[in-house]
Amino acid sequence: MAPPELPGDFRRSLLDLTLAPGTDARALSDETHRVPVVVLAQGTNLATPLESLRGRSVLLTSEKQLPTVLAAIALDGIARRILLCLPDIAETDLPAIVSEGEVDAVVSDGTGPQPPAHVPRVACGSAIHPADVFLQDRNAPTEWILFTSGTTGRPKMVVHTLPSLTGPLDDGLKVQERPIWSTFYDVRRYGGLQILLRALLGGGSMVLSSASESVGDFLVRAGRSGVTHISGTPSHWRRTLMSPDANRMAPRYVRLSGEVADQAILDHLRQAYPQSDVAHAFASTEAGVAFDVRDGLAGFPVSYIDQPGGKAEMRVIDGTLRIRSSRTSSGYLGTAPRLGDADGFIDTGDMVERRGERYYFVGRREGVINVGGQKVFPEEVETVLNRHPAVQMSRVWARKSPITGAIVAADLVLREGSGTLADLRESILQACRDQLPAHEVPVSLRAVPSLAVGPAGKLLRHD
Repeated sequence: MAPPELPGDFRRSLLDLTLAPGTDARALSDETHRVPVVVLAQGTNLATPLESLRGRSVLLTSEKQLPTVLAAIALDGIARRILLCLPDIAETDLPAIVSEGEVDAVVSDGTGPQPPAHVPRVACGSAIHPADVFLQDRNAPTEWILFTSGTTGRPKMVVHTLPSLTGPLDDGLKVQERPIWSTFYDVRRYGGLQILLRALLGGGSMVLSSASESVGDFLVRAGRSGVTHISGTPSHWRRTLMSPDANRMAPRYVRLSGEVADQAILDHLRQAYPQSDVAHAFASTEAGVAFDVRDGLAGFPVSYIDQPGGKAEMRVIDGTLRIRSSRTSSGYLGTAPRLGDADGFIDTGDMVERRGERYYFVGRREGVINVGGQKVFPEEVETVLNRHPAVQMSRVWARKSPITGAIVAADLVLREGSGTLADLRESILQACRDQLPAHEVPVSLRAVPSLAVGPAGKLLRHD
């Protein structure tokens, strides 16, 4: 079923844009439901007429992603504001979120964080109920509110619009007809939402992940669904390569973002998926997508910096990457600090170092370990550790020291069959001594069976 012809001045809402490519084979799916894209023209998953939510600020909350995705598609161009509530948001933070977001309606399937009882509720689910929605007036310039993934304090609420979210999608990536996209990310986070929008606007299908699903079960489902394009953080991918089900899927395109993509993980992914193009990208909730790298090498070319007129302009100031583009958000809601400097460049907080004709990410500014007044970036040490053939994954952290204030410690997940840490310790430390200054070499190593990854797919760094 093709969508009806639209007037020339009709605002291109997400529903409108999603249906434009049109094919009965396209679908959105999770571990329990499959929703053909074509039925989105016939109704919504909301248990109320859309007209009752026109001009409202709506908080979407659910443990599962699919109900939220279906509601967001229906509400874009109708609601004044859509807030994509993450399932790990603390309920104690919700009163402030409701106030600062001027929330006057909650759409929920009854799961996920629940805001104060005085806010009107609208039920939603994973099924589409017939309704005359396509002919609705969808001219509202809806704001999309995403939450940052900070580890401390209440997440900040970042304001985007559909144009700022979809601007990065035209990046020259060649995609075959009817791709099937997926991501380890929750699509309510910026990285996951980018993949969802690629699928919806590019004529593809989308296989959603689930927090309740094991890595192995998700890989099996991705393989069974024929996923062709998939993204995740380096930590997601390290856990994937540790799974016996890693070979259950055969993607054509693998993408990394959200953490430092070192050469070891890029090489291991090329070995695991030789039929795939492996790329890594840089993006943040505030700054949007800056670039992706498809040459198979860690870091990015120096030529990306100080190039005016590009889709994203970048500078390196005091060692941190700054970004300005039409893809960046318009700011924060509420009492969060101002976004961007006087020239409109956003400080990402990601530290980079130039080596020859390439910049390399060395870590987050706030994550630095101070060893007797000398800086150590945990990610830089992890890059060296992960390069060792016996190390599958590592986490570097600060151990208190009465002499230097802190010393460098490391937890290691060893590759199966590589031997014990007692056998490998000297080899691993020697590799660190060969490649790192003395103050960056771990003083202690500890073998662990696994390393925790947070809801954003990033390595949890608190002790």
